[in-house]
Amino acid sequence: MIEIMDTTLRDGEQTSGVSFSLQEKLSITRLLIEMGINRLEIASAKVSEGEFLTVQKIANWAKGAGHLEKLEILGFVDNGISLDWIQSAGCKTINLLTKGSLKHVTEQLRKTPEQHLADITRDINRAQSMGITVNIYLEDWSNGMRNSPDYVFFMLDELKNLPIKRFMLPDTLGVLNPNNTKEFCTEVLTRYPDNHFDFHAHNDYDLAVANVMAAVEAGIHGVHVTMNGLGERAGNAPLPSVIAVLHDQMKIRTSIKEDMLNKVSRVVETYSGQNISSNQPIIGENVFTQTAGIHADGDNKNNLYYNELYPDRFGRVREYALGKLSGKANIKKNIEALGIELDEKDMIKVTNRVIELGDRKEIITQEDLPFIISDVLNTNENEKKVKILSYSLVLSKGLHPTATIQMEIDGKIYEQTASGDGQYHAFSQALDAIYKKLNKSRPVLTNYKVIIPPGGKTDALVQTVISWNFNGTEFKTRGLDADQTEAAIKATEKMLNIIEVM
Repeated sequence: MIEIMDTTLRDGEQTSGVSFSLQEKLSITRLLIEMGINRLEIASAKVSEGEFLTVQKIANWAKGAGHLEKLEILGFVDNGISLDWIQSAGCKTINLLTKGSLKHVTEQLRKTPEQHLADITRDINRAQSMGITVNIYLEDWSNGMRNSPDYVFFMLDELKNLPIKRFMLPDTLGVLNPNNTKEFCTEVLTRYPDNHFDFHAHNDYDLAVANVMAAVEAGIHGVHVTMNGLGERAGNAPLPSVIAVLHDQMKIRTSIKEDMLNKVSRVVETYSGQNISSNQPIIGENVFTQTAGIHADGDNKNNLYYNELYPDRFGRVREYALGKLSGKANIKKNIEALGIELDEKDMIKVTNRVIELGDRKEIITQEDLPFIISDVLNTNENEKKVKILSYSLVLSKGLHPTATIQMEIDGKIYEQTASGDGQYHAFSQALDAIYKKLNKSRPVLTNYKVIIPPGGKTDALVQTVISWNFNGTEFKTRGLDADQTEAAIKATEKMLNIIEVM
């Protein structure tokens, strides 16, 4: 079984603008452990007093819950300062940051490989005397393998027999591809078969998940991930995608509970303030949404458009988008989910209305559907005695809004222009002018209410409900449209047809 080490709280917190509070870190730690993460890198040593108190709090909880051995802290080759910090915080594992390329040793540390090795050995021996487990990061290992492999093997030759539990191979700058990832990992694993190796990917070329897959193919023992792919620059390998690839593409099991991935992802999204892309695999808002009607039709015919990524595996549900690309199959799926049954004729009416609205607005939600159905099925164009044929609404700064309307009453066409205090008021004034010329009575508007369908988007549909009083009789009419004023005009047209028969 592949070990999964999550570094959301350490490497993920290096995402620009991300800083988790104590309670947020504790909450994420508990959720990740509940989800089945094998190990968690929760902080860097010596960062701040606040970070120390946070680690202390997490360690106290983990000790009481029996998970202390899962917590790891990034530490430095600093003659025991990091080790003292980690021990005082109550943790027992250091991920010791060492140099995995000759360039980093000579240009950043300005030391020889032998000097750096001596410093590492000193801190490892101190850790052993303190009862602290040591894992080692070979920082910039990928460039070390590309440009100074002799240095990498010198270090590993000297360190392989020391009390180091895991050697961690980071693609620190995200420069690898699947080919050289597999090549380099295979070379290391073949040469040191008795040591445990982790692979730590970065996503600068959008290859982090592919590189993890290549490392696992080579026989790597553990992989590092972050929730939602958080991390410096382009981030790290995202946990949900890595798990899906391991489970489905490689048939390798892990301890991760897939059905918790979406829940934990949303919590981390909230705490980090980093929005998940809508098309992010596994956890993106749209990844289990079929948009094209032909896909929904295929789902009705032995799941022709399904793959192994069933949404319920990840705590999700499959959805069928509503818009201009919707076909009857999409509409039917959404209507069935609401427990509504329509015959073929009504289904066509509703489908045409959804497509019409989708041409004008981006999003129509399932929650909008009952409003659309009610609006469509309660409208009979052939029986209308009064029809609003056309209208133009003009809103200009510093001027009263104006409306020009053209309408048909009992087969005759009338046109009028008027101004008002608002666009709908201007429309009403033009309508009143026509009705006065015809000596026809109109109701009094007593209430005007705009409703956004529950769960709907504000750029999708609004329902305008208008209350009227006509000769002492109270009644309401509703109009549905993507635009509030147009919805009100539709409600008004319905009212005009009602009073024709009152």
